[in-house]
Amino acid sequence: MDALVRLLQLLLLLLTLPLHLLVLLGFWQPLCKTFFPYLMAVLTAKSNQKMKEKKQELFGQIKVLAEASGDVSLLELGCGTGANFQFYPPGCRITCLDPNPHFEKFLAKSMSENEHLKYEQFVEAPGEDMRQLADGSMDAVVCTLVLCSVQSPKKVLQEVQRVLRPGGIFFFWEHVAEPRGSWAFMWQRVVEPTWKHIADGCYLTRETWKDLESCQFSKLQITRQPPPFKWAPIGPHIMGMAVK
Repeated sequence: MDALVRLLQLLLLLLTLPLHLLVLLGFWQPLCKTFFPYLMAVLTAKSNQKMKEKKQELFGQIKVLAEASGDVSLLELGCGTGANFQFYPPGCRITCLDPNPHFEKFLAKSMSENEHLKYEQFVEAPGEDMRQLADGSMDAVVCTLVLCSVQSPKKVLQEVQRVLRPGGIFFFWEHVAEPRGSWAFMWQRVVEPTWKHIADGCYLTRETWKDLESCQFSKLQITRQPPPFKWAPIGPHIMGMAVK
């Protein structure tokens, strides 16, 4: 099976050779960082239509924090276009963090459409290094379709735990690998070396639930969901919450 995967990876590399040459020469990443937000603005809108009820159910639990402490200090990790803003309850004070500054104008649009929220700051930084945010400064952290593309999910989760106050909640929605040994998992392995360049560093075969389970959260709830888009190589999704 491994030999077949390597052969098919090579064939796909040859079919997409111009892309890989641009990556090798250092031209692709700046282009991707510039134009990827436009693609995400379209895809997240379509995804929200499909996942509306699930997101309302998940983020509706933020109200528990609001009832306990008034306003909620919320960090949107890998905020992207601000597609989740519409699902947050009134009273949330939002800090946005993303390593790609090209998302800012899309964020401005989402902010103008969601005036029930308060916006604190935009932090340009990777999730592995949130030193600009103080220990225990957040009531909630939200992360949707982000851990697939970070350099180290474990370091990101360590930072999440650091910035959360005791009893704070981490809300997540991530796509993960297909079951090992399945044909779907094999095709994810074949596509991944090319896909990660097209999708701004997105890995298809991460088993993110294992990283969550290895963290020392006091409570962890995970539910598994089918992928919203059947045509993409992206696999099943996990959705849930973890309490510090």
